[in-house]
Order: sequence, then structure tokens, then C-alpha cells
Amino acid sequence: MMTKCTIQTPFDVPLVPVANNFALLKRMIVGRPFRSDHFRREALPKRFAMPIFASDMLSSVAYAPDAILLALSLSGFVAMSTAPWIGIAVGVLILILVGSYRLNLKAYPGGGADYDVATRNLGNRPGRAVAAALLVDYVLTLSVSMAVLASYLASAFNVLEGYLTLITTIGIAVVTLFGLRGGRAMPLLLAIPTYLFVGAVLVTVGYGAIRIARGDEIEAATAHLSVIPLDGDMKWHGAVVTIIILRAFSSGLVAVAGIETVGTAVPKFAKPRGANAGNTLVFAGLLSATMLIGLTWLATQVGVKYVSDPSTQLFEHSQPVGDTFHQVPVLAQCADAVFDHLPAVATAITLITALVLLVAANTSMEGFPGLASKLARDSFLPKQLASLGDRMTFSNGVVVLSVSSIVLVVLTGANAERLIDMYLVGVFASLALGQWGMVKHWNNRIRAIVSGPVRTRMMFNRVVNTVGAVTASGILAVVLVSKFLLGAWLALALMFVAYVAMGLIHRHYTRVSRELNVNPKDGNVKALPPRTRAVVVVSEINKPTMRAVAFARATRPNFLSAVAIAVDEDQAALVQKQWDELKLPIRLTLLDSPYRELIRPVMNYIAHMHAKSPDDLITVYVPQYIVGRWWEQLLHNQALLGLRKRLLFLPNVQVVTVPWRLKSFNRNRELLMGRGGHVDERVMRMYE
Repeated sequence: MMTKCTIQTPFDVPLVPVANNFALLKRMIVGRPFRSDHFRREALPKRFAMPIFASDMLSSVAYAPDAILLALSLSGFVAMSTAPWIGIAVGVLILILVGSYRLNLKAYPGGGADYDVATRNLGNRPGRAVAAALLVDYVLTLSVSMAVLASYLASAFNVLEGYLTLITTIGIAVVTLFGLRGGRAMPLLLAIPTYLFVGAVLVTVGYGAIRIARGDEIEAATAHLSVIPLDGDMKWHGAVVTIIILRAFSSGLVAVAGIETVGTAVPKFAKPRGANAGNTLVFAGLLSATMLIGLTWLATQVGVKYVSDPSTQLFEHSQPVGDTFHQVPVLAQCADAVFDHLPAVATAITLITALVLLVAANTSMEGFPGLASKLARDSFLPKQLASLGDRMTFSNGVVVLSVSSIVLVVLTGANAERLIDMYLVGVFASLALGQWGMVKHWNNRIRAIVSGPVRTRMMFNRVVNTVGAVTASGILAVVLVSKFLLGAWLALALMFVAYVAMGLIHRHYTRVSRELNVNPKDGNVKALPPRTRAVVVVSEINKPTMRAVAFARATRPNFLSAVAIAVDEDQAALVQKQWDELKLPIRLTLLDSPYRELIRPVMNYIAHMHAKSPDDLITVYVPQYIVGRWWEQLLHNQALLGLRKRLLFLPNVQVVTVPWRLKSFNRNRELLMGRGGHVDERVMRMYE
């Protein structure tokens, strides 16, 4: 029989007293903890879910045209005219992949995205490969969004140009803070930047098209500059140009990146969740394709130049522009050209773009911890990642994501180009495996149905997912060929490390589970130890030691003894004298320590006791000071900390810490005060 008991405590009182400044700082920054039964996340309707969870896909328009033009700049002017056609091709592929991925969401609305699809249909190993790709993908999503955000801020405020890594790191820290605080963030507050961004891009493209149609002369600030390949006088033609175009095509496909974010957010949609998420994805895909095609066309029309190395590739009057030239993102250049008579509007569009990138980065704070918690529950990641924190968020996952992203940003120097080259591998690896998993899913379903409209619909869905699988696999091959040396190899290496690590963790948890599994037929699991032995560790005769002795005596063991270390003969004699004066019914054993060690003599004593009676339970009582100031911890308990850790490795030995609270600990009472300015006695009695 199991009985559930709930102890009523004040909502705003911590379960343990705060004993150091770090904990105080944490409460100030993160906030008070939420009760599980007082916190509910409401399902979001499509009008809020689309701009929040699809912001990753939509915001990719802020850097996908840059990636296309940057790749084409390798050929000088030879291939630049193909940019609009590449934009159209990318837009078409977005619609194909969105249409096929929509079926994933309807069939598997649990929030595991392609991890669920691949695991259930292809097996644990493909599922683990998808999980590794998704984890790396989320880290890169945060890194790319923040790196591009930094470049947009630098384009609006030139003074920030030399601090891109610092700005990116600060941006990650801000998003991390939002992720740790959790709470009921207003959906409208997160949705507004995305709607503003979509409107800004469409207005820029639309107004630019109108001005071009009526014959206005609008040019980007870089239109008069000439572009040369990185290799200077090298002739670009034939197969080389084809490779460059393929590279530009694969770079533009970064616009597909946000598909997986919607997949992991399905449980947050209003019912029917799968259908609503699928419709949201289709609408977001249409918007993304439209904006990308329009912006790429506009950039070509106004003569935008965007290159890998401006100081050596851009020339003005036959002279390189030099290191002082500041390269502005494509969208910002287009806005400056279209609204050349309204500079405030162009600046506003740049700032709106930076804001939507912040929202897009926040989706990683939802996706990575959620996926990590699912993998932890499946025993592929440490169990700590499955636990909700004080603010009802997977705070451990948030911290892992932010630290990983910051490391990546620092290593790459917040270079968005290098990060995007790494970004694409994980995206299409997970998409390809997920789509092949859906093909297997429909094969299994079709076998169970002989005929009828349901079978016909399933066969059509299989065709759709087959097209998606072939498309994603082909794109993955193009990405690997065109970008392997540019950064794809590093993404593959990170995915491989994550894949192997998850396999090792799963093997460990499986082995431990078998080892700890309780067999009801095994009588040994219910057997009691034949005898109990208690040992009190005595460092000096004081109140904490006497309390430890009292605790040990209260358990009524079969054998009770006390031990002290005889490092100094005079000190040992004093301890023995004080012990005898107390007339305790316990024998004190002085352990000789010729090398002045404090831990080894006790360990040898306990090990010898265990060797004599290996089936007995030995309990070691160790006094510990509970302090109220962080620096006091450095002055006490250090020797005993090492003893406790080592005793845990001995079989049939348990360690009991007997706390003694110093007066400085009482300073924490004020931290337990309620809103009324008084201490809740129910809580304080827990610490008396």
C-alpha cells in the first residue's frame, strides 16, 4: 500500500535555508521557485504559436540571402546573376520539405520530432543519430542567431563592429536568463517581433518592387563596388562555377533550419496539436519562401555586394576598400536602398531584425532542453537533464546549451559564415532520417489495411514522404560535398561524439538497471544485517562530538565505539583525559598516526572491522559544522569531507553526518521571513 502525503508550506518559502551569497544571487536573478500544482502552461493558438515557434525558420531570411551572395562572390560577377534563381530553387525546396514534414507532426505529435520517428520505425541507432544531429543543430541555432544579431547591431551602430564575439556572448547570456526564469511569458510579447519582421521584409520587398517598376534609381551602398574572387586573377568557368552555384544553393538552404523547432514544440499547440502544428508549419514555410525569393531578387536588383573578405574582394576605383570597410547584412543594405529617403525606417527594420533573432534564439531554449529531457528519460543522457528546475524549466539543459554555444562562438570568433557552414549538416541529417522513418511508418500501416480510401490516403502520404526523403538525402549529399572542408567536418565530428556518448551512457544505465533490479523471489533483498556497529569519529571533545555520541547511542547498535587520531601525544593524552572525565559508557580508541595522517588510520580501522564481520552494518558518525557565511566553510569540515567520501567506497559502511549549527547560521532566519515580516514557525521548527 502506498500513501501520498502533502505537507503544506508557504508558497514563497524555500525548502532549505539559503546559506551562501551565491544562492542569494541565484534567487535574485532567476526568481522564486514555482510550485508544480500552481503552474500550468496554456496551449497556444496558431496565431501565437506560429510567430513564436516558427520564428527560427522565418528569421533565417535575415541571413540566408547573405549566405547565397557570399558563396557566389567566390566567382566574382560570373555567377552573381544566378542569385534570384537560387532563391527560387531554395523556396521550392522549402515548400517540398515543409509539406512532407507536416505528416511527421500529425503522425507523431509527442514533441520528439524526428527522434521519435526514427526510433520507432528505424531503430535505436538511427534514432540516436537523429538525436545527436538535433542536439548539435540546437546549439548551432543559438550560436548562428546570436552571431547574426551581433552583425545587425554592428550595422546599426558602427562602434560595436569590433566586439562581435562579446555581443554574441552577452546575447546568449540574456537568452539563457530568459530560459532559466521560465514563467508565463506573454505570448503576444514574443509574437510581436516576428510579425513586425515579416511585415518589414514584405514591405521592403514590395515597396522596392514598386520603386523599381516606376523607374526610380535605387542602389545599395555597395552597388558601385566591384567584386573579384578570393584567388584574384584566377579564371572561373565550367565545372568550377557549377560547384560554386551548388555551394550557394546549399548555403541558402539554411532557411529550412527551423522545421525541427516546430516539431519539438507540438505539445505546446492547442488541440488538435498535430494538425495545428502542421498547418502552422505550412504557413510559415510559405512566408519564408516568399520572403527569401523576394529579398534575393531585390538584392540583385539594387546591386548588393556581400563577400567573404571585403578588404580583399571589394574594389572601388580599382583599389581595395581596405580593412576599414564595414560590411552590412543584405537585408539592411536593401532597406537602406529602398528607404534611402527615410533612414529612420531602415534603422527600424535593422533593429526589428535583431529583435526577431533574439526570439528565434529563444526557441533553442525550448527545443534543446526538451529534447535532452526526453533523451534522459530514455537513458541516453544523464538523468539530471530530465529534472525540472525551480522555475519549471529544464534548467540543466538550458545551462548545457548556453555553455556549449558560448564555447562554439568563442572558437569561431562569432563568424556567422563558419557557423552556418556547420549548421546545415545536422539539419538535413535529421530531416533525411526522419523522412525515411515516415516511409517505413506508412509501409507498416499500409500492410494492415487491405483496401479503401484510408489505404489510398496512406499510399499518397508515403509518396509525399518518399519525395521528402529523397530531397533531404540529396541536399545532405550536396552539403557534405560542397561544405565538408568549410566546417561540415566539424559538425560531423560533434555529432559523432554525441552519438558515441549517448551510446555509452545508455549502456551504463542499462547495466546499472540490471544490477539494481529487485527480484521478489530473491530472499536476500529483504534480509537484515546480523549485527549493527557504530563508530563515532572524535577530533576533539566538544558539543558537536557529544551530539554525535548521543545520536549513535540513540540508534542502539550492537557494538558502539569511538576513535580519535593520535597525531600528537600530548593532544591525544588530553583527549583521553577529557573523555574519561565524562564517564561515557563508550570506549575511546586512539589510532596511531606516525605519518600525521587523519584519514588513513580511520579507514584502516573500519576496514579491519569489516574484515572481521563482513555481514555486519557499520555506521560511522561524523560531526559537521553548519555555517552561515561562505568563507566559514573554508575554515571548518575540510578534513572530514575527505573522510566521508572515502568511507563511502567501503562495503556495508554508511556515513551519518551529525550537524551542529553555529550562531552565524541564525542569520539565515531573516531569509525565511514571509511577506508579513514574520517568521513562519512551521518552517523554522524544521531547522531548530
